Amino acid sequence: METFLSSLRAAAEPTRMRILALCTRGAFCVSELVTILGQSQPSLSRHLRLLVEAGLLRRQQEGVFSWFALADAASPEGALARSLVSRLPEDDAVLAADRRMAAQTLSERARSASDSFRAQGADWDEMTALGLPKSAVEAALASVAGQGRLGQVLDIGTGTGRVLELLGPRADSGLGVDASPQMLKLARTRLAQAGLPQCSLRQADMYRLPLPDGGPSQGFDVTVLQMVLHHAEDPEAVLREAARVTRTGGRIIIVELASHTAHDLAERLAHRHRGFMQPRMRSMLMDAGLALYGTVTIPGPIATEIWSGAVNSRPQTPIRSSSLADHQEAHP
Repeated sequence: METFLSSLRAAAEPTRMRILALCTRGAFCVSELVTILGQSQPSLSRHLRLLVEAGLLRRQQEGVFSWFALADAASPEGALARSLVSRLPEDDAVLAADRRMAAQTLSERARSASDSFRAQGADWDEMTALGLPKSAVEAALASVAGQGRLGQVLDIGTGTGRVLELLGPRADSGLGVDASPQMLKLARTRLAQAGLPQCSLRQADMYRLPLPDGGPSQGFDVTVLQMVLHHAEDPEAVLREAARVTRTGGRIIIVELASHTAHDLAERLAHRHRGFMQPRMRSMLMDAGLALYGTVTIPGPIATEIWSGAVNSRPQTPIRSSSLADHQEAHP
């Protein structure tokens, strides 16, 4: 009971309730909250510290920045925070002003990150740069992921967070990892605008994920790698690491380029591999301990293939290739 009462005491203050309400939209750093709430940094830092100590907020460090978001919904404190916010009046003038300021902050965050990334000559919408049928690829990915709830979802190389935006509404929790702070800034804005507080982000090396081993009763239920492996120096190592953190029987889904001859485009976008031939991809996945379900092929200037399999379990269907038209048959 004392833990419950301590959490209530921590929330029972106007500024701290405003912070909790804001964090239902996603994660914010201290400077953003200072701008939105119009309070001094020392005062705001104290409020944040109390909320973190009470377990109502979680703090994530990325370089010099600290990001604050609601505690996981599965925790008692996270559930309490959401319950308290749900009881706030929608027409409260102060909260409405906070929402307007938050919207401006998110727009500025996206503009700043986009400008920074473009200034470096990077193209953060790679599927568009490659001329791929983005909507068809995303529809196929959503279908391969299956119907119903997805449990815990991990997106490795999350980039702008589009995979979490697509699958997050069906996830109990989602985590996107990326090595680029600029990408994470874009992803954080996207997830906040999509209203997905159950999804979080973390700066991490895809070869050494700061996550525990999966097993029969722990690990991610669905792990996705979209347009990641052709950038990797060692794609086999990336797949082994993905399998390590995925629950036994959980699924890994890979969206990748088929082998192609667009050498100039691959060089301009800094690809380490010009796609993957099916025998090599099949071998890499099996070496990582996956039982393969099959592949989906989406035609385009460069064909896109979606591979899926279960970690340490027997195949559910014979391994075969399919087209976009019949991919649902390959994934019952």
